[in-house]
Amino acid sequence: MSLDAIEYCQAIYDTALESVKKLTGNGRNVDDHQVIAREIAQLSTQLSAAKALQAYADQAVGKPGCDAKRLGTAADIFLAETVENFRQIANRCFQSFGLNETTLAYGGSLQTWLRQTLAESHYRTIGVDVLEDAENWQWIASSTDGEEEAEIRDSTRRFARDVVAPKAEEIHRKDLLVPESFLQQMSELGYFGMSVPVEFGGVGLSYLMMLLVTEELSSASLPAAGSIITRPEILTRALLKGGTEQQRKKWLEPIAKGEVMVGISVTEPNVGSDVASVSCRASETVLNGQRGYLINGAKAWCTFAGRANVLALLARTGEAGHKGLSLFIVEKDPFTGHVFQMNQPGGGSLQGEAIDTMGYRGMHSYVLQFDNYFVPAENLVGEEEGVGKGFYYQMNGFAIGRLQTAGRAVGLGQAALEATVKYANDRPQFGQSLASFQNTQYVIGKMFVHLEASRQLSYAAGRAMDDNDASANIMASQAKLLACRMAVNLAQQGQLLHGGWGYAEEYAISRYVADSLVLPIFEGVEPILEMKVIGRGLLAD
Repeated sequence: MSLDAIEYCQAIYDTALESVKKLTGNGRNVDDHQVIAREIAQLSTQLSAAKALQAYADQAVGKPGCDAKRLGTAADIFLAETVENFRQIANRCFQSFGLNETTLAYGGSLQTWLRQTLAESHYRTIGVDVLEDAENWQWIASSTDGEEEAEIRDSTRRFARDVVAPKAEEIHRKDLLVPESFLQQMSELGYFGMSVPVEFGGVGLSYLMMLLVTEELSSASLPAAGSIITRPEILTRALLKGGTEQQRKKWLEPIAKGEVMVGISVTEPNVGSDVASVSCRASETVLNGQRGYLINGAKAWCTFAGRANVLALLARTGEAGHKGLSLFIVEKDPFTGHVFQMNQPGGGSLQGEAIDTMGYRGMHSYVLQFDNYFVPAENLVGEEEGVGKGFYYQMNGFAIGRLQTAGRAVGLGQAALEATVKYANDRPQFGQSLASFQNTQYVIGKMFVHLEASRQLSYAAGRAMDDNDASANIMASQAKLLACRMAVNLAQQGQLLHGGWGYAEEYAISRYVADSLVLPIFEGVEPILEMKVIGRGLLAD
């Protein structure tokens, strides 16, 4: 019956996609139909996740360490929820999707399957299993493909839980900078060189293994571990895509060794998702006989900009629009404070001030002001060939960033689930443990279902990137969309099960809630991700 459910959703999606392609001129007029584009993105994302979880559940049968029954039930529940969501979206967009009653209707057998599958007792059954299995999270490792993946997950988990986790709460509460000891050990473990090819001093891991590392680090601390490795990944991808051979030799090995910490500087105080409107300008000049550029303008939300040795800066070198943007490697001294100023001998300056945030603490996000800040011409990615191509180099890196953000969200969701399970098992209420109540079991079961769907969609996207699949970039965006929404929901549901203590900093769940809220914002704020990345990408096919 699960096959019938997938075919039902696929028929609705195929009809809707073709109709909306015509409506939007293959995505060119997507801004005239923004809500419809978002709904198409939702359909595609949910269907992709349902298929990924079904495939994993099928593979789990007979696999050592896998609870195939639990996974099969979870896969069926998520698929049934997907069918219900499809009907809701289809009813909202009935005419725009070009649907008819025949396409939307389903037979009695599918209706019966939906009612049976979505029975609240099935959620509770999963919840009971997870609550009773609280001390054994090894089933997560069984979701990887082989020994190499399992090994890197296990080693990362040990580092994350033994080294990072004990300091995570202090870093959050005191808004501290990531300890240098973390950076040193992460460097030794090769986390900064995961995407750097071996010939340039990196370890050249697969995208799937990169996801596993990111997931485990984020389960200990999203800002103080999981997010640190995204910045070098983005610059690495830009250099591999458009950098000269000399630039790759100069920068990739120090990045891989953790000798050069990276910040990404794209957003501006008045420019967020509309990257093509970047106004910070780089003007050609000659200073003391050296060709280069003077950077002038402001940037915002530049995370880790204080401690970073270099900033990957997107600046305007030409005409309006994305074709007038170039990508620069801006060198600077590292600073550990919330405020810094970098003065150059020639009079240029760079000022930075950290933005106070409710969560995601550990790296600090800065507003930057560049005043005639000199950058050598050799630091323009691609040099002469790279003029006007910065937008494309940056977007190539952002695709990897979105995949990593999906992994970060899965890690945070895992941490929220584990914390909630522990609290439910330990907390006495009305003469029995909180875990013994049906509502607790139901909520835990639902948390598990949505966490596993997000995890498997993320892994599917990672494998697609490893296989150079044409759909990989859209899949990475879908994984980011689903996983970030999941992380917010799981953290908040876990907080509710903690009751009043969920609002106290004494319990880690409050940190997970605060950190989770940033996930649907960076690497593509949710509505823009749906409309301009997933929606437009699907409609342009």
